[in-house]
Amino acid sequence: MTEEATPRSEVAIGGGCPMGAFARRALLQGAAAGLAGAAGGAVLGDGTELTDAVGSGQVRGKSRVIPMHGSHQRGILTPPQQDAIFLSCDVTAADRAELTELFRTLTSRARFLTTGGRPPGVSASSAPSDNGILGPTVVSDGLTLTVGVGASLFDDRYGLSPRKPAQLVSMTPFLHDDLDPALSQGDLLIQICADHRDTTVHALIDILTHTKSAMKLRWRIDGQRNPERPVGVRRDWFGFKDGIANPDTTNSAQVKQWVWAQPKSGEPDWAAGGTYHVVRIVHFHIEAWQKVPVADQERIFGRRKASGAPMYAVGENASDLLDPIYTNDPQGLITPLNCHIRLANPQTPDTAATSTILRRSYDYDRSPNLPELDLGHAFVCFQRELNTYIAMQTRLEQEALVPYITPKGGGYFFALPGVRDEKDYYARGLLT
Repeated sequence: MTEEATPRSEVAIGGGCPMGAFARRALLQGAAAGLAGAAGGAVLGDGTELTDAVGSGQVRGKSRVIPMHGSHQRGILTPPQQDAIFLSCDVTAADRAELTELFRTLTSRARFLTTGGRPPGVSASSAPSDNGILGPTVVSDGLTLTVGVGASLFDDRYGLSPRKPAQLVSMTPFLHDDLDPALSQGDLLIQICADHRDTTVHALIDILTHTKSAMKLRWRIDGQRNPERPVGVRRDWFGFKDGIANPDTTNSAQVKQWVWAQPKSGEPDWAAGGTYHVVRIVHFHIEAWQKVPVADQERIFGRRKASGAPMYAVGENASDLLDPIYTNDPQGLITPLNCHIRLANPQTPDTAATSTILRRSYDYDRSPNLPELDLGHAFVCFQRELNTYIAMQTRLEQEALVPYITPKGGGYFFALPGVRDEKDYYARGLLT
């Protein structure tokens, strides 16, 4: 199978989410671009398949199939879908054999859910084989499942310690963090993304149902991708354009340099084709932020609020494709030295190696029935070296955004290499 070739992913800049070294982005192609067929099924230009969402001639539109198999997992270079659930679990498998069976089960469920189809039939007196949220036929709906392992899986339970990824550690608090242990860490992370909310919830219930004998839920965070308003790039809960820069995911050289673990790079042999996966649950102090004048908000972020353009561009319709330029602003008179984007990527020779990560973030709302708003950012990024992210976030300990955000949880994980074919399964290289 050819490698995933997708348009440049959208990115997140809010809530302690550092900007990358590449300040230009490619516009996402329309969902209908490159259609090769009509009613029966079609293929997008990037290889994503479209199939009828409903069988028996009752078509309610098209459901995307993102093929699961490949040398890398989907849900990394894949342009972010509308809805996501991040599911952290503790493994309860009794031994290595049960752990292997857990990964085999996760693989078989992922194959079915991402492809779609009819669940097995059962008698009317038996428990259903599917939760039925998507109806009698499961639609793929652009679903991807991305599985990662945390540092705690490499303790003495399963004899995996010698095979731990070289830089994989448990997340420790940065200077202004308030990490909740109940919302942090985990043996496994399963990232569930799809085009609609019912699909992610269906997959969540399915996975927990089929794996309950070998793992238990530790924490979860649900996220959404806001629409592009007015055009081009979505905005976060702070009202800033949330998607300006990322490595070009269609450029194999950039992806190899910044995302995928490489053979003979200090990582265990099995890890080649995987990547370090960071999830940070960042609470936004919305009430305090709304009291800040717009001019000050812009200096905190380092970009114009209406346009998303750099600080030197004053027009409301200025292009957000313009590059921030710091060489003619050494004192930070235009773009403050402690603003979000400048600390994340100071554009200096000594920070160049720690200024590029692949962001794939979501916004969350956990406010119902709470006395105060709980809105924030499920900041998500992938990088070839975990130390790249840690160095970047350490710089951001001094950013002007600090009073308006509080990181509450998350963890560091290693996203496993891809499942290559029907005979392969998650973590096979790790476990054999």
